Amino acid sequence: MKEQETPQTNNLHCWGDIPEEEYYKLHEIEASKSFYTSPRGLKLFTRSWLPLSSTPPRGLICMVHGYGNDISWTFQATPIFLAQKGFACFAFDLEGHGKSQGLKAFVPNVDLVVQDCLSFFNFIKQDPQFNQLPSFLYGESMGGAICLLIHLADPKGFDGAILAAPMCKISDVVRPKWPIPQVLTFVAKFLPTLPIVPTADLMSKSVKVEKKKIIAEKNPMRYRGKPRLGTVLELLRVTDYLSKRLSDVSIPFIVLHGSADVVTDPNVSRALYEEAKSMDKTIKIYDGMMHSLLFGETDENIEIVRNDILTWLDGRCQERVA
Repeated sequence: MKEQETPQTNNLHCWGDIPEEEYYKLHEIEASKSFYTSPRGLKLFTRSWLPLSSTPPRGLICMVHGYGNDISWTFQATPIFLAQKGFACFAFDLEGHGKSQGLKAFVPNVDLVVQDCLSFFNFIKQDPQFNQLPSFLYGESMGGAICLLIHLADPKGFDGAILAAPMCKISDVVRPKWPIPQVLTFVAKFLPTLPIVPTADLMSKSVKVEKKKIIAEKNPMRYRGKPRLGTVLELLRVTDYLSKRLSDVSIPFIVLHGSADVVTDPNVSRALYEEAKSMDKTIKIYDGMMHSLLFGETDENIEIVRNDILTWLDGRCQERVA
């Protein structure tokens, strides 16, 4: 069930003060926002970024953001770019993130989030505008892990996946050290929402360019508290589970990772590439790049990553037509 969002008057965005509709028009795309109610009754904030109506889309991209992030700030840059290149893009704020329902940054059960994603993305795929198009998953960080879980839950549901610094394992640099996990596991049984997990500031370790750190910090929806006990334990559970299921991955994919990423481990992306049974798989490790590949790097580096994604998508859409 989809409902129109109540209009808002605040026009401040990561690109400045240009109103959204004007900004989209300048970039020659169409966009919309609304709310979707998932089968479990959760009200989720959604966005779409589409090629102009005069240009039929070449493919559908279902996008998943990372932990503590949302779809309304810097995340938008990538779907805007992809819409300009002919792809219909859809995403929603995950439970406890952005404008969606839930306690801020509390994700007690990733399996339920996966079901939210499947419900919304299948709803979009059934639309007559898109139901004949090749469909792809796209995920950043935690969103990359969720994309793999979506694939494992529905192995034939999508034609490919783009995984940007996927959180298949939390880097040892930011992972809580022993005996903290054991203590936290005990406390979390009684206080799962408590925001006390000691960890480094992820944004400063993700974004390389200083002026972009300032932009990221201005995000009014960004979660600035310490990670909640229940969320951290759930992410540790999910990443441990995924690391054991890499050989079951069969979807065509491209995995992108910076060699200097200290938030998620590029070696696990290498393991995914080596172990996955996918016949069509590509890996790109970018020397010296950090976690935020599609926003936090220099514009030149972002262009390299974008072009790799676009080249990969172009090849899969051409194969579908052929």
